[in-house]
Amino acid sequence: MPKGTNQKLKLYYLAKIMVEKTDDDHSLTMQEIRHLLEGYEVTADRKSLYDDIQTLGELGIEVIGERIGREYHYHVGQKNFELAELKLLVDAIQSSKFITEKKSNELIKKLTGMVSEYEARELKRQVVVQGRIKTMNESIYYVVDEIHRAIANNKKIRFEYYQWNTKKELELKREELYEVSPWALMWDDENYYLIAHVEEEKEDLPDGKPLKRLKAGAGSPERSSGAEIKHYRVDKIRNIEILKDRRQGRDIFREFDVAAYAKKSFGMFGGEETEVAIEFADPLAGVFIDRFGKEITILKGSKAGWSKTWVKVAMSGQFLGWIFALGKNVRITGPEEVVKLYKNRLKEETAQY
Repeated sequence: MPKGTNQKLKLYYLAKIMVEKTDDDHSLTMQEIRHLLEGYEVTADRKSLYDDIQTLGELGIEVIGERIGREYHYHVGQKNFELAELKLLVDAIQSSKFITEKKSNELIKKLTGMVSEYEARELKRQVVVQGRIKTMNESIYYVVDEIHRAIANNKKIRFEYYQWNTKKELELKREELYEVSPWALMWDDENYYLIAHVEEEKEDLPDGKPLKRLKAGAGSPERSSGAEIKHYRVDKIRNIEILKDRRQGRDIFREFDVAAYAKKSFGMFGGEETEVAIEFADPLAGVFIDRFGKEITILKGSKAGWSKTWVKVAMSGQFLGWIFALGKNVRITGPEEVVKLYKNRLKEETAQY
């Protein structure tokens, strides 16, 4: 390729060099900048580079020149994101269950492109995503986008909804499609949830979560006796479709507190880590896989239609309350001290009434 072939891309390559090769701790001399541009088949004299650096500043890329010895050294100053901010974003991506491991790596790679190659090494050293409990639904990003579009356009949505079985396979929760009015997306316990208004819903509670039944409001056609607010795990939604019908439930959600709803419906708090043996009715398999990951061992239980597993949990009153909320179809079988702790907790609770 003849020298100077990419002259029209001079400003682009200059910006690329300055962003990738410089930061507060690394700079380039004018001669080094010219040499790197030649690697892209771009020629430049000093005067034109001074003008180009000024143009970069007008475009939002601040280049600072500092005299060191006999020469000036140049580096990019303020960027769109500081390194500390990008580290926070990397941590959030890594720890998010709703982002697959593959997508986590792709997003982090894009973030490293926003800093110098030296700062990128610091971000890459933080990338440890193997072994984390991650969703396996690669289409979740498009599902989230469709939900946002439906909310923005005040439309209902229709979708398939899946659940885990005891074979650790996702299966349709029901053959009939779900049709709801989406009102909010909530990120809780590292998962995305769709908060929706449902009219005369007949299906079982999604994910075994407690849901709030809404009573009919006087004179409001939107508040039928069957109306409910329900939440759905976004990574279990497939084949979403935006409908032409307008959403229902506006009056309900005008006074609905998403944060308060999340606090009542989700969450377990920390305590001493303990391995607990649990037996449960087979339909609850998905609840345990969702909470503890697909890697947990599930074997046949002590009676027909039941299974058993062993999980490490942060032993706390919140964990015992979570077990209690699952009802008669789950029971702790070991270790003995945890069984006694649970029995004593039940006695203490019942003694108050």
